[in-house]
Parts: sequence; C-alpha cells; structure tokens
Amino acid sequence: MKLRKELWFGFSLMAIIVITTLVFMPWGNITNGHIGMFMLSMIVVAIMLGFPTAFTLMGMGVFFAWLAYRSVNPALAVQQVLDLFVQRTYGVMSNDVLIAIPLFLFMGYLVERAQLIDRLFHSLHLATTRVPGSLAVATIVTCAIFATATGIVGACVTLMGLLAFPAMLKAGYNIKVSAGAVTAGGCLGILIPPSVLLIVYGATAGVSVVQLYAGAFFPGIMLAGLYIGYIIVLAKWKPALMPPLAESEQRVPLPPLARTLAQQGSHALAGLWRAFTGRGSAGVAKHAVAGQLIVSLVPALAIVVLLGVTFRSATAPVVEGSSAGLIEAGGEVAAAATSQEQETGIIGQPPPEEEKPEGSKEPPAESPKELGAPPAADEPKSETTQEPGSAAKPAEEKPSQVVAKATEQERLPAPTWFWIVLAIGIATIGFIYWLWNWERLEVFKLLLSSFFPLALLIIAVLGSIVFGLATPAEAAAVGAFGGFLLVAVYRYIEHLRGGSGGPFSGAVIGGTLREFGTIIKESSFLTARTSAMVCWLFVGSGIFAAAFALLGGQELLEKWVLSMDLTPVQFMILAQFIIFILGWPLEWTEIIIIFMPIFIPLLPHFNIDPLFFGLLVALNLQTAFLSPPVAMAAFYLKGVAPKHVTLNQIFAGMMPFMGIQVIALIILYTFPGIGLWLPSVLYGR
Repeated sequence: MKLRKELWFGFSLMAIIVITTLVFMPWGNITNGHIGMFMLSMIVVAIMLGFPTAFTLMGMGVFFAWLAYRSVNPALAVQQVLDLFVQRTYGVMSNDVLIAIPLFLFMGYLVERAQLIDRLFHSLHLATTRVPGSLAVATIVTCAIFATATGIVGACVTLMGLLAFPAMLKAGYNIKVSAGAVTAGGCLGILIPPSVLLIVYGATAGVSVVQLYAGAFFPGIMLAGLYIGYIIVLAKWKPALMPPLAESEQRVPLPPLARTLAQQGSHALAGLWRAFTGRGSAGVAKHAVAGQLIVSLVPALAIVVLLGVTFRSATAPVVEGSSAGLIEAGGEVAAAATSQEQETGIIGQPPPEEEKPEGSKEPPAESPKELGAPPAADEPKSETTQEPGSAAKPAEEKPSQVVAKATEQERLPAPTWFWIVLAIGIATIGFIYWLWNWERLEVFKLLLSSFFPLALLIIAVLGSIVFGLATPAEAAAVGAFGGFLLVAVYRYIEHLRGGSGGPFSGAVIGGTLREFGTIIKESSFLTARTSAMVCWLFVGSGIFAAAFALLGGQELLEKWVLSMDLTPVQFMILAQFIIFILGWPLEWTEIIIIFMPIFIPLLPHFNIDPLFFGLLVALNLQTAFLSPPVAMAAFYLKGVAPKHVTLNQIFAGMMPFMGIQVIALIILYTFPGIGLWLPSVLYGR
C-alpha cells in the first residue's frame, strides 16, 4: 500500500508535467523552439520512469538534433548528427577538469575502507557525552569530517547507517531523529569540498573549481553548525527523543599507567609533571611519562604555533612590488612581439595620432632600452650602456634582493585585533588545561589517533588547492596516494594487534597484503563505475544541450524569462525554487548537467556572479538527497537499517533538516560574504 502511494505520487508529477506541456503548446503555430521545450519536459518524464539518464539524454539528443538539422538540410542531417556526437564525446574526453573526479572518488573509497571513520565516531562520541543529543552530534561532526576527506555522499550515509544508526537506536533515540541525523549529515559531502558536485558544476558553468572549493568551505561549516544547533535544542526541549547516556557509557576506561598516576590527583597535566620530575608515582617508567606529557602539551603547542603564524602575518612589513627582472625571467621571448601580433595590433602598434595644435612638440619617444626591451639585432649588446660623462648606474636589484631587504626592515606594530586573538588563545589554553583530567586525556589520544591522519590528508588536499599550490587534479592524485598509504598502514596495525605474530611475521604481512589487494580491487571497481556514469552523463548532456540550442529552446526560454522583467532578486528566487522542485524527482547530477546550461546564460543579464550562483545551487541541491520520492539518502539508509525501520519514518526524519537547508539558503543569500569572503581574500575576486 505504501509503495502504491509513492507510485501514485510519481505518476501524478509526470501527469502534471505532461498536461502542462500539452496545454501551453501552441498547436497552431509550433516552432522548433517549442519542440525544444517539449523535449525538455519529456526528458524529465523519461528519467522519472526509470530510464538510464545518460543514455536517455543521448537518445533524445540525437533524435531531436536530427530533427533540427533536417529542418535546414535533410541531405546532411545524419552526417551532422554523427559529427555532433563525436565532437561532444571528444570534448568530454579532453576536459582536464574531469580528471579530478575519479581520483577524488578513489581517495574516498580508500578512506572509507581504511576503517578510520569508526574510530573517529567512537572518539567523538566519548568527547561529546555531556552534550545533549551527543550521539547525533557526534554523527553530524563525523559526517562533516568524512565529507571533507572524501566528498562521497552514498558511502557516508551507508557507513554511518552501519555505525551510528544502530548505536542511537540502542541508546533509546527516536527513529525519526536518528534517521534525519544520519541522512542529513551524510549529505554534507554535496557541499563541503572536495565535492564532486562542485567539480561537475565548474566544468558545466566554466567556473574555477578552486574558487568554488574556497567559497563552499564556510557555507558547509555553517550548515553543519545549524544541524548541530537544531539537535542540541531539540534534545534540551524534548529529552525523551534523545535520552542522555547512562553514566557507565560516559566513563572512559583508563590504561594501567593512567590509573597508577591518577592516584596522585585527578589533574592529568599536574600528575604527569610530578611523575616526570620524580616527585611522585615511583616505579613508573620515565620515558612512558614523557610520551604522555608530550601528548598532553599538543593542544597548547598547536595554539601557540597558530598564534605565531598569525603574529608574523599581522606584523609583516609591506613589500612594494617591483617589475625589475620580469623581462629577465621571461627572456627575449617575453619581450619581443611576434610578427602576427604586430600585424593584428595586439601589441607593438602605436596609438592613433591625435590632432595637435600648431607649434606643439611631441616628447621624444623612449628608446627600447628605456622600456626594458632587449637591444635590436644591429645594436651592440653590452652589460651596461653608459653615456659620456655620466656616472655608472648600479645594476637593477632582483626581486629576491628586494624581498630580503624587506625582511630586514622593522616589523609593523601588532594591530588591535591580534591582541584580541592572543587573549582568546591564552584563555582557550587555560580552559583546556583547567578541565584536563585523565579521562579527557584518553579521549584526546583517541581523537589524535583517528583524526590526525585524516587532518593531514585534508590539509594536503584542500590546502594545496585553496592556496594555489596544486590544481584539483594534482591534489586529488596526492589524496589518492594518501588514501593508499592509510589503507596499508591501518590494515597492518589491525593485523598486528590481532596477535597473529610479530611485526615482520609472514602471517601479519601476508594478511595485510591480501586484505590490501581486496580493498584496492573494490575501490577501483567502484571508482570506475561512478566515473563512467559521470562522464557518460556529460556526453549525453552535451548532445542534449546542443539539440536544445539548435531547436531554439534556449533562445525561447531566455525571451520568456526576460519578458517577465524580473529583478535580480526575483530571478534568483525563481531559479532556486525551480531547482528545489526539480530536486524531488531528479538527482543532482541530472539537475546540474541538464538545467544549469539553461540558467547560466541568463546570469550576466541579471548581473549575478556564477560562483555565488553555484554555491546557492550546491546548498539547494542538498534537498535532492533529502526530498521524496527520489531521496537517495533515504534508500541508502534503508538498505542497511534494521527491518522494523520503515521508509516513511526515514522520510519524516529528513523533513526538519530540509527546512534547515532552506534557512541556510536564505542566510547565504542575505549574507553572501559567507561564501565570497574566502575567494576574495585568496584570489582577489
């Protein structure tokens, strides 16, 4: 019966689309543009019926492109359609941006199978035991970190459905709240870099993926923060939905060393210092105490390093830019214009002469030497050119010498905001160590062992992209290699802990290699399957978009939108509403690839930044995974959930988080600096 309701809902949507198309079709005067609009509505219906998206796009694109060419020249229609198919396919094959997709996917699948996430969830659960709704909060935080390390949505929902969902149900959490936390948190990979959606949008809209990553960082954190805030408020308001954990589950078991040292006092840092200086806990190995003491000082050292970097950035002397050495860096090729450039007037052509009053004299033209150009072929080349009677001029300083002199200058005084940051840092250190008991030390060690490898991977990948050290494809390759190493190291550690032999025993090494090979095989297969789907979608969308443009559908749609005389705000609301509605029957890949080429050409007319529009679309398309009847996140969770959990319960649990997404969308539109501040700082947008 429930399945029938879902089918009726889907068929009703299809009927609305078909009837609307038939009613508004001008049957007495049908043009190619109207045929294009008919094609657009039919592709939505075909996808909702379950036909493969990529091949449906290709099939309809080929057929309607043949209709468009046939209306002009029937004899060449078939040949032109075949040429179009080959050109669009080759265009996808030669798109450098898409190289990052399989590499990021491979990295994500490897990290998923390295079993870091279960460690991370366990440690975050222990770290948040006293927070209302601690298990749900730990779920959201784990999903956000996992999204930052992978960007794969389905894998995150499935994994957290196996780890967090049973734990929440066992703790007495409400089924709807638990399902909503898992599905909403698992979908953060759509927005938080390295998101595959942002790569696809960048390739479709011609926007820099690097700037999209920088812009999506803070909106992703904002959305995760809104989720966490909602869970905490709900847990305080209705504790029955998320009951507090039992006292026994909030305790962290202490190892023998910590139990011995805890006899001297409850404060971990003080006890470790007394044991290290020999004033307590006789019989405890000093090297073990030193190791624990170093681990305890890691938070303070991290904050001190961060404050030091901030101080150097805030007080760095201003270095004036110098153009000296630019010609030297580029050689004569950089200075000399080609004959073609001179003929076309790109460079090397003098400006048109203006009429000047009689008696006026033009200033003498500067010689090539004064402009920094290389000497002509008939001029003698020399290191220095010296006029008679003039003193020799010192050689031009190189940029490295200018920078070296700048570093020797006195540093600028620290601004007021730095002292505020310094006070906050010192207060944070004091607060951390005021609460630093033995249990919190053990929780921190768990976090360090689970989060630190992921943090290094995140910094290596996202840091190199955002700060311009590597392209997304290069950073993705580094991330894939990092995932490769994580799998090898953590599988080796698991086999070593299993007690099957020494560090170099055949059982440990052999078991590690066998499991490592299985993981690489599975990850490679999943990467190839997902990458092929995305690339074939690009091929199909290219043909479909070309047919839509050939029929004049794009032009007809633009005229219709412009005839409405919308303001930029009204257009943005209309576009986001359409995307929100499309998120019900369609997935994000179909929306980006089919409908973004329709919206993007309209953005310049309304003076809308494609980067900002892409951030809004990415935030809006979170709904594509959380809105029935498609709602892929619900089906991912249903596949691993206990049998008594129904699909309707999962759908009901996702609805409040859909509302939070709408609120986040409004906040981002109202305060665009949330998404545009970081790209403007890093890239001067």
